Amino acid sequence: MTSSVSTGPLRAQFRALEEERERTWPPEALAVNVNQRALLVREHGKSGHVVQEGDVLPSVTLPTVEGGTVSLDDLAENGPAVLVFFRFAGCPACNIALPHYRDTLWPELKSAGIPLLAISPQPASALSEIATRHELPFPVASDTGLELARELGITYRFDEPSRQAAVSKGGKSAALNGLDDVWELPKPAVVVVGPGRVVQFADVSPDWMDRTESDRVLAALGLNRGEASHAA
Repeated sequence: MTSSVSTGPLRAQFRALEEERERTWPPEALAVNVNQRALLVREHGKSGHVVQEGDVLPSVTLPTVEGGTVSLDDLAENGPAVLVFFRFAGCPACNIALPHYRDTLWPELKSAGIPLLAISPQPASALSEIATRHELPFPVASDTGLELARELGITYRFDEPSRQAAVSKGGKSAALNGLDDVWELPKPAVVVVGPGRVVQFADVSPDWMDRTESDRVLAALGLNRGEASHAA
């Protein structure tokens, strides 16, 4: 069943989620989440190159949740394509962001003939759940093993309190990224790639509760909300 239409700013929706957590989560659990995100913001970009405009992405082919494959070369062969990197199917913030992009970004991209691909390192069998739940009209692909995300410099490792919290709940890293005992995920990111896999726009969110708004992506593509139907 399709989730409700999501049109308000992402930041407002995430703030509502945070306020709910502040009311309902035990203080120690909330601190683990908040401290991990704050650490990622402080350390972002300090450990190596992070994808930016002008970079050339590697030539990769990824499996989709529908059983097919998609290559970056084919995706951007005739013009720009939008890549949305997200964490995993059960991530609450991802379950806000993807329906939001479905409702506020995808219609304009579709009208302009610009493909959108959502990417997570989670194995495809697990990712199919989020695509089905939100009836996502764009493909969802698996970057299992984080090959592409690592090339882009957008991954992060769980800090020890976060790892312990995940393990205490019976979590397995392989269920998130296909890797045994490697607690690593991509930071959410939106990347626009053009022919030759050249990056035309990149925005990486070290705090997964503060993601790229659709208007920024449309502006980077030269599209204005409500006018995309005339651009093709």
